Amino acid sequence: MYYTMDCSAISLPRPSYGHSQPQAVFPDFKGLTRLNCRFHTFPVKRQFLQNSPSKFSQKIVADANRKQWDIGRFFQTLYFFNGPPSPAKLFQSLIGQLSSSSSRQSPTEKENMDTVLVAGATGGVGKRVVDVLRKKGIPVRALVRNADKARSLLGPDVDLVIGDITKEDSLIPEYFQGVKKVINAVSVIVGPKEGDTPDRAKYNQGIKFFEPEIKGDSPELVEYVGMKNLINAVREKVGLRDGKILFGFQGNVPIGPTWGALDDVVMGGVSESSIQISITGGEDGRATGCFKGFVSTANNGGFSSIRTKNFSPLEDLSAYDGLELRLKGDGHRYKLIIRTSTEWDAVGYTTSFDTIKEQWQTVHLPFTSFRPVFRAHTVTDAAPFDTSRVASLQLMYSKFEYDGKLNPSFEPGSFELPVSSIKAYLKEPITPRFVHVGSAGVTRPERPGLDLSKQPPAVRLNKELGYILTFKLKGEDLLRDSGIPYTIIRPCALTEEPAGADLIFEQGDNITGKISREEVARICVAALESSYACDTTFEVKSVVPFSEPFKIDPNNPPAEKDYDIFFLSLKKGITGKEALEKSPVAV
Repeated sequence: MYYTMDCSAISLPRPSYGHSQPQAVFPDFKGLTRLNCRFHTFPVKRQFLQNSPSKFSQKIVADANRKQWDIGRFFQTLYFFNGPPSPAKLFQSLIGQLSSSSSRQSPTEKENMDTVLVAGATGGVGKRVVDVLRKKGIPVRALVRNADKARSLLGPDVDLVIGDITKEDSLIPEYFQGVKKVINAVSVIVGPKEGDTPDRAKYNQGIKFFEPEIKGDSPELVEYVGMKNLINAVREKVGLRDGKILFGFQGNVPIGPTWGALDDVVMGGVSESSIQISITGGEDGRATGCFKGFVSTANNGGFSSIRTKNFSPLEDLSAYDGLELRLKGDGHRYKLIIRTSTEWDAVGYTTSFDTIKEQWQTVHLPFTSFRPVFRAHTVTDAAPFDTSRVASLQLMYSKFEYDGKLNPSFEPGSFELPVSSIKAYLKEPITPRFVHVGSAGVTRPERPGLDLSKQPPAVRLNKELGYILTFKLKGEDLLRDSGIPYTIIRPCALTEEPAGADLIFEQGDNITGKISREEVARICVAALESSYACDTTFEVKSVVPFSEPFKIDPNNPPAEKDYDIFFLSLKKGITGKEALEKSPVAV
């Protein structure tokens, strides 16, 4: 038996699929000591060595225990994913990976912290939110319309981006890199018709004390269109409550990228697998995908896998905490591999998971559990796992674990793993990712049976002020329907008084009163970290009446509140629209 090959005709990669190196060694090939493939064996009577420098032949004794390798399937695999890469590109890629992984430093503690975007950062509440965040050491980015004004109010070293939420094209995607949470303090501008003093003394008294009018952009543009633009700009960065589907079904139609088989044929093995769609074979008779096949250890093989084509564009999963798989187990241990490089042969961030035989189960794989692996060996100096650049996913059933260890549940032969969905998830307890400062009274202008004479000016003058409260409510509804974990804070009349007064939190949009802008800023920041505040809408005011100014002793200021005490009393689903719609309160 003889092996023949034409080196000028093909270029073979050295892929990384969580398997040990192949052992076929071809001696005396003038520097070529190992190949990642095995060819068909066939009988020949005589083989001539050509004089051409690009071709050679070598006589080798065939292994009687080896099985015939399907070179056609090998090339089909290469072409399906990337086509056959050139040796020069593979070499350059490998050198680049080794040099970058050894020189790149681990992220600092500050880089690991979530950046908070503050929209409306030069307003009365917004500038105080920026100050509170900075005092707590939380990275903050200010979205403002006027850079000079922002520098004068916030200081020369604040991280600024210049944009206008009413203009969608001004919200450049690069502005939101690294942003994981948002506080929106943007509000339509209301001022006295007769004008104000340079220090806005009349405005700071509240519209109860002057004849108001809208200054600048309309309530519809600011409170509704602006909210829509801001939500769309940050949605992918802050994450969705129900996660982000990477593979699943909408009815019977698959959602997600194209998958292909990637088995040990790439290193000479004979295992085979596929992904098949079953319309009724899933949980409760629903559609599912099924990773199935046959694993053989012949030819030093022992793995089957399916891998997605590269995502285009790459998936940004940095808002999430891991991947969630819904599957029906078969009792075996599998691997999930995530690649952050579009290269064919690259480090894969890998984790293993066990399944329960004949049982549908939800498997959570935190991103912190993924290790960098290259050809079944842990890469200790690899670059940190960049979840903002997910290039592909791979499911694998393998004889091998990592670093020479074996899969304890591996059995050669047939396997079958139905998978109905793969999605990125937010870990519990979920905290708000978007805190919005609205206004008390937004549900009252059209509320039946309401005595308007006892309501704040904005409620009485809603129509004259461009339906200011109507569009504030519409903006709230956009946020509630967005899927983003949120908190909506509706302060009563805002004052320049210091924080520290006792507070009243209520729901249903019924209270009137006043509250310090400083206090509202502190509540906003506290809400970002509280699961009790998540997906709630509430009003807040001070216990101090309008007629009494609130003061504190600067030398003995009151202690900052534990706002969780207030958040604990809140219920989800109460907005005040219940009275407007004459419908029962949602629970």
